[in-house]
Amino acid sequence: MARLALTGITKAYPGCIANQDISLEVKAGEIHALLGENGAGKSTLMKIIYGVVKPDAGTFLWEGQSIKVNGPAHARSMGIGMVFQHFSLFETLTVAENIALGLPKEEGRDLAALSKRIKEVSQHYNMGLDPERYVHTLSVGEQQRVEIVRCLLQDIKLLILDEPTSVLTPQEVKGLFKTLNTLSDEGCAILFISHKLDEVTELCHNATILRNGLVTGDCNPQQVTSADIARMMVGDDTPLSEDYVKAEGKEAVLSIRELTYRSDDPFASPLRNLNLQVKAGEILGIAGVAGNGQDELMALLSGEERCDKNAINLLGNDIGDLNPGKRRKLG
Repeated sequence: MARLALTGITKAYPGCIANQDISLEVKAGEIHALLGENGAGKSTLMKIIYGVVKPDAGTFLWEGQSIKVNGPAHARSMGIGMVFQHFSLFETLTVAENIALGLPKEEGRDLAALSKRIKEVSQHYNMGLDPERYVHTLSVGEQQRVEIVRCLLQDIKLLILDEPTSVLTPQEVKGLFKTLNTLSDEGCAILFISHKLDEVTELCHNATILRNGLVTGDCNPQQVTSADIARMMVGDDTPLSEDYVKAEGKEAVLSIRELTYRSDDPFASPLRNLNLQVKAGEILGIAGVAGNGQDELMALLSGEERCDKNAINLLGNDIGDLNPGKRRKLG
């Protein structure tokens, strides 16, 4: 018996049919991908399952029983948890305080007991969290863990993840997949929304593909290629790639020379003797595990933080000591 079975789900908005006659089944312990281009109807369907949006038509079976989800609180009481792509956390509150806000009042009042549960659950799923840390000091990956642990503190039976790897480093993705496989082994059903097809073929047991609000295919991602899935997402006649000539600039637009910086923030990462150039027409990637100086570098480049005047040069102008407004005027 499927844990979740949707049949004929339809949702229309003025001038748009977001979901049309969609059927979907997810079994206990199954990691099921929901795929499609932007605007295919994935988010609407997930919001229907989580009770944020009410469908216009269709049936919703939960563990074999027909039911209407009356809102997110009702969904959570049923054992459905959802981690949205954009987190709903208060940066000035601690991990424990944020999690308490999403729990029933009787469970969130005792912060000491809640902190103990957070440590136990996060350690069990290899997502170690300090309940006393403030959210603004956490990396994006750590903030995602807070959202997931908030779901796991309840009797979770179905976990919905909307683009969970879009903001994670490769190391964090591996950690997330380890957690999801553990949940799957324990019988939790998982709905996984993603555009990264290589991750889908690695992680998921089954996949449903949407296009223009309709189901265009179902498959076992481990038995097909990423190109096969992409064809179902965009249609057989749409080219999947297109070659183009990359522009190669000669003159440096931005130069960083021996940039050294240490913030007053005890959680910030210092920068030491950093050198790089960005030429006209060039796209330069800044890579690294979260918390290794990326935020500090961006603050120095934008002018939110200042450094030695000669450390940053833009179009021939030394700008290290200029404020954001003056930098914008220079380009």
